[in-house]
Amino acid sequence: MESMHHEIHEYRAGFARKPVTSIREVPLTIVLNGREVVTLLCTAKRPEYLAVGFLKSDAFLSSPDQITDLTVREDENRIVAEVETCHDPWKNRVMERSITSGCGKGTNFGRNVATISKRRLTGDVRITPEQVLALAKELHERSTLYKMTRGCHNSALCTPDKMLLFREDIGRHNAIDMICGQCFLDDVSVDDKLIVSTGRVASEILLKVVRIGIPMLCSTAVATSFSVDLARKTGITLIGNIKEDSFWVYNDAGRIVGY
Repeated sequence: MESMHHEIHEYRAGFARKPVTSIREVPLTIVLNGREVVTLLCTAKRPEYLAVGFLKSDAFLSSPDQITDLTVREDENRIVAEVETCHDPWKNRVMERSITSGCGKGTNFGRNVATISKRRLTGDVRITPEQVLALAKELHERSTLYKMTRGCHNSALCTPDKMLLFREDIGRHNAIDMICGQCFLDDVSVDDKLIVSTGRVASEILLKVVRIGIPMLCSTAVATSFSVDLARKTGITLIGNIKEDSFWVYNDAGRIVGY
């Protein structure tokens, strides 16, 4: 169940009762080798992918072979994802905390930026402007939960001419993490793929996409200055502000046909 029904009062030159649909919000606590990492707020859809995607994008995991057990259970008013690994994910790790632009806790932000800024994405994907616009249109058409609730973000893993995975959740971070987690666990090749998403592209969003190795990120919203700088350092193609017939190119890296 991703949504719930409520009765409210709407004001339109007077008050009247109105049924509305609200998106479900559930705390998901991620426990790694017996130690709590973070609690995310989500719809509780595919929590295993969200948990692993978060751990991967935050550099706790480097290979799916490190995972020896993954258990998701309900615990009172929350969901707990317990991940066990064969390595020590806490070794030489200082648990700095940062508040992200999505109003959630991040870990080791400075370390992630320093490490990923040295990476250069060389994935071979080429896309035409028409394909960018078509994928953004399909993303909007698939966003049924958003149309019902007005309370979620959407992301999709795509080839230039096909949408492969579609995920939706309360936060744009969660939608990205679910895609990253599924690609990581299912060993999905990403060198020739791109992500199309809703929501502002802040630096932590871009870092997640770079860490999983996807060479192109497109959003219907704009990018922050920090994410643009990181895109140019890492070589990821970054497109934003996609409208019905236009978009902005923040960084190309030779992947946009005719640019």
